[in-house]
Amino acid sequence: MNTDDMDEDVPGFKVIFTLAVSGIECLTGVAGNGFIMAIHGAEWARRGRLPAGDCILLMLSFSRLWLQISMMLENASSLLFRATYNQNAVYVPLKVIIVFLNYSNLWLAAWLAVFYCLKIANLTHPSFFRAKRNVEVLMPRLLGLSLLLSLGLSFPFSKGVFSVSVNTSMPSPSSNDTEPGYLAETNMVHLLLLYNLGVSVPLVIFILAAALLIRSLRRHTLRMGGHVAGPRDPSMEAHTGAIRAISSFLVLYIFNAVALFLSMSNVFDANSSWDILCRIVMAAYPAGHSVLLILGNPGLRRGWKRFQHRVCLYL
Repeated sequence: MNTDDMDEDVPGFKVIFTLAVSGIECLTGVAGNGFIMAIHGAEWARRGRLPAGDCILLMLSFSRLWLQISMMLENASSLLFRATYNQNAVYVPLKVIIVFLNYSNLWLAAWLAVFYCLKIANLTHPSFFRAKRNVEVLMPRLLGLSLLLSLGLSFPFSKGVFSVSVNTSMPSPSSNDTEPGYLAETNMVHLLLLYNLGVSVPLVIFILAAALLIRSLRRHTLRMGGHVAGPRDPSMEAHTGAIRAISSFLVLYIFNAVALFLSMSNVFDANSSWDILCRIVMAAYPAGHSVLLILGNPGLRRGWKRFQHRVCLYL
């Protein structure tokens, strides 16, 4: 798949809009994921170990922090420093780093969904009970294996998948002359193979875990419906809120997976409206998910309120 990128200025409004939205997403993601890292990192330093769920959150927030920064760096360099960005020595490593961080994030989010499903869902299958009993032992091994798999599937992207070449015979849209431009090329066969290997498995795991959890919570909520004390029963609200949160995670996860593929395949012209939309969606996922995690996790929510209280005392 080839994408032509004329060596001409991107409209100022598009540059300002893209950088403003990306900047807001980046700041939100850095603040949210940095806060989660600080809470669980302090807990790890104090206790010397973390439960499996908190360990996943710590690793997820750390990788998302770097993913958010890397995507902001790519957006800024592709819009403001295009000559430097369109060099293979810069373009390919940036793509590989972002692919690795995206793969890692998708795997970690999938294991987080599995962990919540095992801890919260009420299923009667024997395999479910065995997995639930051994989750604390199995999860560290699964996390390490998935990170190694993400690294192994990201490295091939440095050879034969992405490339940029200078095209000196591209017609100028404003005249009959030609002017230098850049030709971004993607090997779609290699991309489809590596993308499916890196994304399909965690995507299926996430969807299955989220679907089982939503089904279990919904069934439990319907069962509780005839026994609640009133419409504002706290237990009922907690279950309804959990269903909304998990559904939001699922939507964000799927949209991010689609946007990641479209962005990597260079289907759209560089810095076109659709290309920028894909970047915005990709940046919205780690930022939005971190906010939802803080709002949906009682411990993180209490920590956020304490943090706000301390900030107000200093102001």
